[in-house]
Amino acid sequence: MTRSLRTLAMTLGLAGITMAISAPARSAEALNIYTSRHYQTDETLYRDFTAQTGIEINRIEGKGNALIERLKSEGANSPADVLITVDVAMLWRADQAKLFKETSSSILEQRVPEILRHPKGRWFGLSKRARLIFYNKDEIGPGDIVSYEDLADPKWRGKVCIRSSGNVYNLSLLGSIIASRGEAAAQAWAKGVVANFARDPQGGDTDQLRATAAGQCAVSVANSYYYVRLLSSAKESDRKVAASLGIVFPNQDGRGTHVNISGAGVLASAKHGAAAIRFIEYLTSEAAQRIFADGNNEYPVVEGVATKPELAALGGFKQDTVSISSLGENQPLAQRIFDRAGWK
Repeated sequence: MTRSLRTLAMTLGLAGITMAISAPARSAEALNIYTSRHYQTDETLYRDFTAQTGIEINRIEGKGNALIERLKSEGANSPADVLITVDVAMLWRADQAKLFKETSSSILEQRVPEILRHPKGRWFGLSKRARLIFYNKDEIGPGDIVSYEDLADPKWRGKVCIRSSGNVYNLSLLGSIIASRGEAAAQAWAKGVVANFARDPQGGDTDQLRATAAGQCAVSVANSYYYVRLLSSAKESDRKVAASLGIVFPNQDGRGTHVNISGAGVLASAKHGAAAIRFIEYLTSEAAQRIFADGNNEYPVVEGVATKPELAALGGFKQDTVSISSLGENQPLAQRIFDRAGWK
């Protein structure tokens, strides 16, 4: 381990950041990754990349905001080469802090759709998740709710469960509504949803699904992978929660369902730029896409890669074609709209 990484390891007790160090490098080059992904299956990706290239990986894990603050404080002296994080809102925050460098890769430009990468190559999407509407089958029938806009309909007064306004998933969702319908419509929507709250926002996406199944609310919003996680759980109680819920891919007759990404970019501090690009290119290979996406029940970003059977069973859907990068740009306005609407 390099001296800089040893020093960093001793100071990472704060902000929930942990460190995972690989064995001593077999090659002259090692790659230093900061990641907010915490899925056990990602270990397979790191091992496979090292087996293919001989490049060892040193890894620091933490929450997205904590890693961004760490990188800002380290500046040009940071040992980090790559940042991997979830949600485009986090990628946008890192880009606003000028943490990424522009990357040119014909492989990434070919594999990653244009709407799922930064226009100047500062970050690239690696996996997708859809933000879906779920409903209690005992209270709502198929077709009763078909769009995000329906969540603001007064007929659902006291029926909606959803996470807090500070949650990046909701900030990106509202960012997509701003992009498609404008600020005034987004403000009206947020105000309408607040009026329909069954309870003050609390907990994560899985908590919204459990509350809906328990009848605490009739309808909720959550990312697709949380539902599939319950559906394929070894616990019968989890599977019962999933079985009690109906699923809506919103806005299929309009702009399509909002999707978000996990993504990665080469950092401005990178001392191993070529290896960093090579690593991100590897993450878009067919084998890596299967591991990367299946490990958290996510959709691959590369066209033609098979989706996990449990996720494929939900059916195909029309995806919102708004550029993902615009959702990050709309984040500050989205937060102001939420605040004005009284969305806690």
